[in-house]
Amino acid sequence: MSEDLEAGDAGKKIVASGASGGRRLVILLCSLLAVAGWLYLAAVVAAMVPVMDMTEAGPGMGLFNAFNIFGGLPTDVRAALAVLCLPAGATTFGMPADDWGMGGAGLVFLMWMMMTLAMMLPTAMPVFLAHAKRRAHAAAGPSAAVTVSLLALGYLTIWTVYSLAATLVQWLLTDYGLLSSMMAPVSLVFSATTLMAAGLYQFTPAKQACLLRCWYPRWSSPVSGGAAAAFYREGLIQGLACLGCCWALMTVMFAVGIMNIIWVGLLGAVMALEKNLPSGWFYKAVGAFLLLWGLSLMGATLFLSGKI
Repeated sequence: MSEDLEAGDAGKKIVASGASGGRRLVILLCSLLAVAGWLYLAAVVAAMVPVMDMTEAGPGMGLFNAFNIFGGLPTDVRAALAVLCLPAGATTFGMPADDWGMGGAGLVFLMWMMMTLAMMLPTAMPVFLAHAKRRAHAAAGPSAAVTVSLLALGYLTIWTVYSLAATLVQWLLTDYGLLSSMMAPVSLVFSATTLMAAGLYQFTPAKQACLLRCWYPRWSSPVSGGAAAAFYREGLIQGLACLGCCWALMTVMFAVGIMNIIWVGLLGAVMALEKNLPSGWFYKAVGAFLLLWGLSLMGATLFLSGKI
């Protein structure tokens, strides 16, 4: 009898140790990748600050002009000095030239990937932790460390595809003159319609269904055993749910400035709250805010144009 109790206690200790190790791995990897994303974005902004008027990067970015070497000078003088310091065709770190080419497209893709690491990985950490805890009880099959890595790989595969799509969309919008060289919108109408579209999506059944999947993950792979491909596929499924939940909010970056690091942080926080705090009203409040913001911009545009 005592031997059975000791075996049971040993088994519990092994499970607890496995769960703890899996949690530590998840936290470490997610934190490292998210920090890498933020450091890259910060480096791009830091390279822009000395030679550019940061107000052109979107709302709130003017705060960074306090570090601008041209701060305090008249606008025309600052513009002339910026041209001298950054001639046409030259680029700052991580920014494409006016004529993108494949190299410029690669830089923009890298920027979107870093943005998804900074914004999306923290929102998915609870799901990865829940999976690690579940796998710690598995009697057979890959360890929690392996399965969580496969899950994260599948999740990031989806966001890599999104980054490719966002790069293509940005390229087209830049070619059509809807985005400036600072990756900010040049038209209030474009910003307004983007915000309204993102706000409307918050009220759709697709948004609600994807949120439910993020709030309450449904695991398809067995607790014990399971091929490696099954865990990667599970990551793909969870990534698709996350994409369905967050793509419209990510699109708001086109309305506020793609390199607007302030809004990167704000939207990342909003998506983290949406996905991890089940609420029937929060995501709708976000949608209402975006709709009202877009409508106010559209109204201001019509008023300034004399149409109302």
